[in-house]
This record gives sequence, C-alpha cells and structure tokens, in this order.
Amino acid sequence: MHNFEYRHGELYCEDVPVSRIAKEVGTPCYIYSHATLIRHIRAYDQAFKSIPHVMAFAMKANSNLAILRLMAKEGSGVDIVSGGELFRALKAGVPPAKIVFAGVGKSAEEIRDALNADILMFNVESPAEIQAIHDVASSMKKKARIALRINPDIDPKTHPYISTGLKKSKFGIAADRALEEFKQAASLTHVEVVGVHAHIGSQLTEVSPFVESLKKVLGLVEALKGQGINIRYLNIGGGLGITYSDEKPPLPRDLADAISPQLKGLDITLVMEPGRVIVGNAGILVTKALYEKVGEAKRFIIVDAAMNDLIRPSLYSAYHDIRPVSEVIMQRARHTVDVVGPVCESGDFLAKDRMLPEMKPGDLLAVMSAGAYGFVMASNYNSRPRVPEVLVKDGEVHVIRARETYDDLIRGEAVPAFLG
Repeated sequence: MHNFEYRHGELYCEDVPVSRIAKEVGTPCYIYSHATLIRHIRAYDQAFKSIPHVMAFAMKANSNLAILRLMAKEGSGVDIVSGGELFRALKAGVPPAKIVFAGVGKSAEEIRDALNADILMFNVESPAEIQAIHDVASSMKKKARIALRINPDIDPKTHPYISTGLKKSKFGIAADRALEEFKQAASLTHVEVVGVHAHIGSQLTEVSPFVESLKKVLGLVEALKGQGINIRYLNIGGGLGITYSDEKPPLPRDLADAISPQLKGLDITLVMEPGRVIVGNAGILVTKALYEKVGEAKRFIIVDAAMNDLIRPSLYSAYHDIRPVSEVIMQRARHTVDVVGPVCESGDFLAKDRMLPEMKPGDLLAVMSAGAYGFVMASNYNSRPRVPEVLVKDGEVHVIRARETYDDLIRGEAVPAFLG
C-alpha cells in the first residue's frame, strides 16, 4: 500500500485524483505521497530502535528541498556526495551533525565547505583523498572526522551499474589494504578516524549480502581495536531494494533482525544511508499520450515524458510499471507496445514490449515507483524544460518545484559581443 490506488474508476494519490493534479500542473509531472514518505522513514527508524543509530537519507535518490525538510523533521540526517548537496541539505535545515559526505572525488572547496559546516564525518575512498582532507583541515587549523570506506568484495546480486562492493568497483579501499590505510590515517594530525563504512550496492533484494559484508567489517573493527584505533561509527550504507515489478525485497525490520545480533554489546553507533527504499514507491511520473503509431515491426505509444524526465529505463533497462490513470481505459483492446517519448534518441523509452490497452491522445499514464532517481537525474536535453514536482498531503496539492520555463533554459548563457 503506497497511497496510489484506484478509487471510483481512477487512480488517486492519497485522497486526490491524479487526473486533477495533471489538469492543475500539466504533464509530465512528478507526484509524491507525503503519507508514504512518512511511513517509510518511520518504519526504517523503528526497525533499528534497539541499536544506537543515525539515519542519513541518501539524498542522491531525491534532493527536493521539501523532501529533505520532511526527512529532517523526522529526525533523519543526509548522505551527500557533492558541495551542491551540502548546500541543499543546509538550506533544508538538516543538522550538520547528521550529515555524512561520501563520494570518490571531493574537491578542496567542497572539503572546506563541509569542515566549515562541521558535518558529522567524511566517508573517504582512497589514500589520496585522506591526504587531501588532511591538507585542507590543516590549512584551516581544524580536525576532520573521517570513516574509511572498505570494499569488502561482496556480490550484492544487483545490476552491474549499481554494484559498488566488488574488487573492480571504483569505490572504497580493498579489504586487504584496509588495516594499513587505517593506521596511516590515524597517524595524521588533522584527521580523526571515527568510523568504518561499507556500501555494497543499490536495489538489493536479499539480506545475505548485508550480513556477509558486516561480518568482514566487524572483523576489521576488532583488528583496529588491537591497534589502538577505536571505531565509534559503523556505516552500513543503504541499498535495500523496492518492488518495481515482481521483486520481493526484505523489509527494514528483516534487515534489522539479521544484523542486530552481531552488534549487541558493541560500543558503536550504526549509520545507515537508505534512499530508494524511502522515496522510490512514494512517487510517480504522470505523462500524457500524444499518439499511437503502428509500425511494420512494432507498435508505439508516444507520450510527452521522455528519457530526460526519467532516464532509468534508458540507462539501466530499468522496469517501471505503467498504468492508465483511468480504469475505463483498461476495457480497451490490449497490444504489445513500446512507450516512447519525443526526444531524438532511439534510447528514449519508458517501457518496451509492454502489454497495454489502446491509448488515445490526451489519455494519462502513471509511471509507478518513480520517486527515486527520477527527477533528480533529469536533464534539459533537446531543450526540454524540467517538469514540476508535487507533494500531496491531507487532500492538498503542494507544488514543491515549478515547471521550468523557456527562459530558465537559457539562464546564465551569453552571446559574446563579437557575435552581435
């Protein structure tokens, strides 16, 4: 139950007809359910209530200010990967003491801004980055709190593009090098080693990779203790999957039940970075049918949303369920179709070989499970303005991002005088 359901023959978001929202703000548009977001963040937090923990929402999944503000009000921090995300987090009122800065390529300016904000810690990925953070902290006469990200070489059994814990990944420090790198970091005067971090991938549908990774990390924590390096934070990352099609991913409580026994008696705070599992099924993308096209080999539904609005299908061949907003449409003849957008690329599709009813111009479709890695990965390719985002709460519709205008498309551009 994700607060998107059919009532009276049409799809609703909470107590509001999706067709009404589409009429008010136009299509394409993203729609989020406040009730779903609240339920998901609380379910995750409650699952780990028996363990000291910090929630750090992975804002790469959805970085709208209103969503971040909601997370902060629920007591969550954020996991960031850029200076821009730090700026957004602070603007949304996220406490710096709950901000964790990840990513393999932090610039000196980003490190400086994070130190000035006094964030909780940096997740560091390489010896070169440790040195860079130390140098910036030294120049500022500050001490940077860091957690070394370990690559445990665990197969998360997910899409290769979102697997991050294998030896061939660009992320983290190899497990067999970890002890030496921790000792080297601990010898530096302007960093404080406070944690171990391991994030093995995204859209995980089994608990076992988490458990396997945690066992390796806890072994390292014990070895570090023997070297006089006491770890205060253990960051297990995020990655818990959601249902897009027929997946049956574990619930947060399943993850908690699996790993909690291993943490009993340890004087350590667990840091978690859930993203998709919080926002993925809390949002949809609504699009309007423009035409049907019957080709010699394929049948197409051409809609007004495109790969620049939702790139996951083009990028990962990701599956999103697609439903007519009106149940009446379901009575029509069904055909195997590709749902494609107006962008000038063969890769511009939202679905391929999908059985759907005939669509007439103006009919609305809902692309489900689009709350994570949806708008946040949108672009202006083909000079298409980015679409609005809407948050529904208690029967009210709140526009939390306005649709871009053509003027927005050229903001910041200039024609030099010699071209005048």
